[in-house]
Amino acid sequence: MRSRCLCQICTCGSDYRPYEIVKQLRHIPEEYKPKQGKIDLGTTYKRDFTSYKVQPVAILRPLERQIKKGKLDTVPTYKDDYRSWDIQKNELHKPEQTYQPSPVKFGNSTTFQDDYVPRETKPRESFKPSSVVRRSTAPFNGDTSHRLDYIPHQLEVKFVRPKQVYKPTDLPFEKLTTHRNDFQGLVGETAKLCRPAYTRVAHDAHFEGSTEFRESFQAWEIPPPKVKKVPEYVPPIGSMQLHSTSHLDYIPYQASRVVPIRPVSHRRNNFPFQGKTTMKEDFPAWESCRPGLIKQEQQIPNPSGKFDGLSTSRSHYVPHELIPTESCRPLNAALKSSVPFDDVTMYSIEYAPKKQEICPASYPTPPGYIFENTDFHGHKFFHKITPAVKAF
Repeated sequence: MRSRCLCQICTCGSDYRPYEIVKQLRHIPEEYKPKQGKIDLGTTYKRDFTSYKVQPVAILRPLERQIKKGKLDTVPTYKDDYRSWDIQKNELHKPEQTYQPSPVKFGNSTTFQDDYVPRETKPRESFKPSSVVRRSTAPFNGDTSHRLDYIPHQLEVKFVRPKQVYKPTDLPFEKLTTHRNDFQGLVGETAKLCRPAYTRVAHDAHFEGSTEFRESFQAWEIPPPKVKKVPEYVPPIGSMQLHSTSHLDYIPYQASRVVPIRPVSHRRNNFPFQGKTTMKEDFPAWESCRPGLIKQEQQIPNPSGKFDGLSTSRSHYVPHELIPTESCRPLNAALKSSVPFDDVTMYSIEYAPKKQEICPASYPTPPGYIFENTDFHGHKFFHKITPAVKAF
């Protein structure tokens, strides 16, 4: 029969249950092994490229232009065919002034000026009523339906619950707790430390400065980089020709200055300027006078007598007596009942009490088990008792 720990027997789950720890597998990398042989540094370009002999490109210069020598003696068609004409200025043909204004003064009056008779206007009286507040002489009636229908009632005396006085108990205070009551103080083995032993290093010990890199390092010879040789500059032999095609082929010519061709200048007349126009000569200035004020005649006569301020509402209004409305508000009185209070609930009807089970681990020796041993962690192991079976 397999033995069980006290943690496994416990049903309340308060004790610790150990679990087995499985170590994870660690991947061990393989050792690096360099490949044997040399690296082929050849490329397809080096392998397939075919070189060709190339000659330098010849310089193609333009042909020299042949310039004819001699003077250009030509006459354009405009100068040859142009003929100037004598044009005279046309004189103005102005008609003679035959109109003569009359010396008589203009005095034609209109029908409005002849028939209009100015009259005086009087200001109108305002029909707007005065803004003065009219106060009533009758006393104010402040009775309302609430004041008329309200019936005062006497209030009942409020029930006051008597205050309970605290009375301390005469019994002594129990200081026992579940821990003090159930603790047995069983002696167990102390747990062993898993920490490795500490070895102190002395200050006078020699420090080993060798590393794996220093021990395994192999020095390789590095060839120096190749330096490209630059050829020395050799200046050309002979003198440099500084002549250009413009200096060699240019031929200077003696040219005369072109005479400007200007039009024939017209002579200006010294006659005085005539600033008169037909508008100034034909239009006579007339004397004007300011018209008088035009006043309109009053057509509606002014009212006479005192204004009557009665309106149709005031003249036809008939006052009626007010009937106060009855209040539908319920009375402010508490309802009392002689029926006892029903305190039965669904919880009190359907509640079924259950028996509290005691955890077997709370006993010094769980019932149905026999103590076997205690491991180095302090866990107790028990052996279950098997009931004896009677043989037939």
